[in-house]
Amino acid sequence: MKQVALVTGSSRGIGFAAAQALAKRGFALAVNGPFDDEELRSAVSRLSESGARVMALPFDITDLSVHAERLAQVEAELGPLTTLVNNAGVGVLQRGDLLDVSEASWDRCLTVNTKALFFLSQAFAKLLLSRPRTEGVFHSIVNVTSSNATAVAVQRSEYCASKAAAAMVSKALAVRLGPENIAVYDVQPGLIATDMTAAVIEHYRQRALDGLTLLPRVGEPEDMGGIIATLASGGLPYTTGQVISADAGMLVPRF
Repeated sequence: MKQVALVTGSSRGIGFAAAQALAKRGFALAVNGPFDDEELRSAVSRLSESGARVMALPFDITDLSVHAERLAQVEAELGPLTTLVNNAGVGVLQRGDLLDVSEASWDRCLTVNTKALFFLSQAFAKLLLSRPRTEGVFHSIVNVTSSNATAVAVQRSEYCASKAAAAMVSKALAVRLGPENIAVYDVQPGLIATDMTAAVIEHYRQRALDGLTLLPRVGEPEDMGGIIATLASGGLPYTTGQVISADAGMLVPRF
């Protein structure tokens, strides 16, 4: 039995890199974006060129009412799901003083980055527990949160709060699903060059060279993809609940 993964927010960036890495490991893939657009279709086409079985799965992850239906759709086309990668996320509407944070920006971050992640994971877990699973096949949830789950970025406080909450959701899921042999991981990227960070990444690239990170560079989506695929493939056996600080040592305490 091959592994089947749904990767949210996988039409570009870290999500697409994760899908690429999973495809190389033989996973069948459901590629997700909020819209059935050219970006999503292009991602599916590029992944299909590798020989992987791939389907487009456009839906808004914040619409909780469609979660079960979309998971069933994946299984009908690709077979039993084994893996959920919760990668989709949003940043703040505007960087600035936390005293000026709007309710709209707060709600957006918490709704996408935490609430949708929680309830999609819940629907996925219920699906897996509702039927027999093939012995020896690794099942997991991999959540992509952020180093800001730990480290404050005061100009993006609502984002930090949403990622800290998502990190706790990861721990709670690990505790609940461990006895069911479903592993849960929390990948916390640091400085990664993506569309979301394009406006500030050159500033952080210089800071990385100046010692902000122990490895003197910013990360690339492919770095995160390799980490996610390793976890989803069971490459860290006898583990669950781990936080993977994928930040080049940025948060290592030092004097």
